[in-house]
This record gives sequence, C-alpha cells and structure tokens, in this order.
Amino acid sequence: MPRLRQRSKSEADDYTRKYYESIFGDRDPVAEPGTATGTPGNWWTVFALVPYVFEHATRHFGMFGMFADGIVSQLDPQIRELGILRTGFVKGSQFVYSQHCKAARRFELAEEKIAAIRHWQVADVYDGKERAVLAWTDALVLQDGRASDELFDALHQHLSDEDILELTYHVLCYNLHAVSCRALRLEYDDVPDRIQEVPVPEGGEVADWAGNAWQK
Repeated sequence: MPRLRQRSKSEADDYTRKYYESIFGDRDPVAEPGTATGTPGNWWTVFALVPYVFEHATRHFGMFGMFADGIVSQLDPQIRELGILRTGFVKGSQFVYSQHCKAARRFELAEEKIAAIRHWQVADVYDGKERAVLAWTDALVLQDGRASDELFDALHQHLSDEDILELTYHVLCYNLHAVSCRALRLEYDDVPDRIQEVPVPEGGEVADWAGNAWQK
C-alpha cells in the first residue's frame, strides 16, 4: 500500500475529478483501484492530496498529448521516450520504466532500442543522436548534471537549444517521479528494499574479519 493516504473521488476537486473520470470511469479509484494498463492507479490518488502539485504534474503530461490542454511538445517523442526510459531504468523505478516501455511503442520506437536501454553503451542499435541523448540523460540522473562541454557539444550537433531544454526538463521531471514512486511506495514500486543482510547458512560461521578466520 502507498505510504500516504489517498484522495477519494468524493474528496476530489473539479480539476482532479476530470482526470479520475478519464482514467477510472465512474469508479472511486480508492475503493475500486485499477487502470486500463494494469497499474493500481494510486499515483493519481496520492498526488491528488495536494491539488496544485497534482495540477502541475498533469499539465506536464499534457505535453505528451495524454490529455488535450492546448500544449504541444516540439521535441521528437522518440527522443523524449529514450530519455525517460533510461531515467526509469537507472533510478530503479519499475513503474516509470514499465509505463514508458509502452509509451515508447506508442511513438513507434523500435523494440530493439527499448530492449537495449539497459546497456546502451555497448549496443549498436542507436545512431549518433540517440547515443548523445542517452549520455546526456546519464549525466543528468547519474552525475547530478555534471555534463562535460564535450558531451554538450555532441548533443548540440543534433538538437536545438529548445530541444535540449525540453529534453532536460522531461528527464529531470521523471527523475522526480521515479524517486517519488519508490519513496512513497506507489504503483509498481510498492516493493520491499531488496538490499538486506543475507544470513549465514546453517552450519556455517561468522568470519572474524579483524582476525584470521578468513584464512581458514
């Protein structure tokens, strides 16, 4: 379950209710969860706790054409989805990664490019522009924005100033979503941390790392 409470349809304001009805139909998404893509749908019901946060996030989604609001993105959607896919993978968000595999297909990104996002550095399926986009994404989300001049210049050979700004914005917004979903246990990221101590096998012994037990 999410770590925060969820806002029911009866509690929602008019703006939020519009999205609830688009995604969940007549159901109360708290009492009857589930979306058409198979997710629980609790991203929506938790983010709705703060209406202006919910509105900010959903207006960003409108840039992708998810909801008609008059905003049209100028960035190539395949380039955008490459950046978001890589962000979801490297930040360890099953939700962001899984949902944007589907979004990438909707924008006709090739299956081999979706599959190779995990190991793009050694994959031969990407062209020079795509490799620059993926390297830029890694600099943003893995290096906290420490992007070299050489990397920027390589990206700038393929993308305009406007495209670079928009790509950067999308990647960092989805970095926020990936981290938020893991921290708040939303959607497919409602899982225990897998980093746990592994017990010593029965009949084994704890090594004395300060002594000589490791030499046995």
